[in-house]
Amino acid sequence: MAIQTLELMSGEYAICRLPPHEPVPAWLATSAFHCVTRTSDELSVLCLAAEVPAFVQHAGGWRLLKLQGPFAFTEVGILAGVLEPLAAAKVGILAVSTFDTDYILVQSEVLALARDALLAAGYAFTAQEAGT
Repeated sequence: MAIQTLELMSGEYAICRLPPHEPVPAWLATSAFHCVTRTSDELSVLCLAAEVPAFVQHAGGWRLLKLQGPFAFTEVGILAGVLEPLAAAKVGILAVSTFDTDYILVQSEVLALARDALLAAGYAFTAQEAGT
């Protein structure tokens, strides 16, 4: 496997749970990364924690890792390769995929553990912000 690079994106993220038929919230800013997913059970919003009003049910403290893509749909095992060392290190994740790439979110308090596990597995890191 070629060395895969992950980019640590700046900022802290939160995952929000809203009622399933609620419209996409007006408070959702147009930050560089956010994700809206609707199911019959809920409307989930993943965004910068600073955007989330206090009255919204949410879990904050997530850091965002971007796998450096793009990846063709025929490439297999990209996400599994990242998840295996994290699972072995007992790091819980949220995963989001886009057309071009995959994103992994880990809790801030286990970011160093996640980074160490991925470095040991042969991954490389870049960061958007200094000192992370």
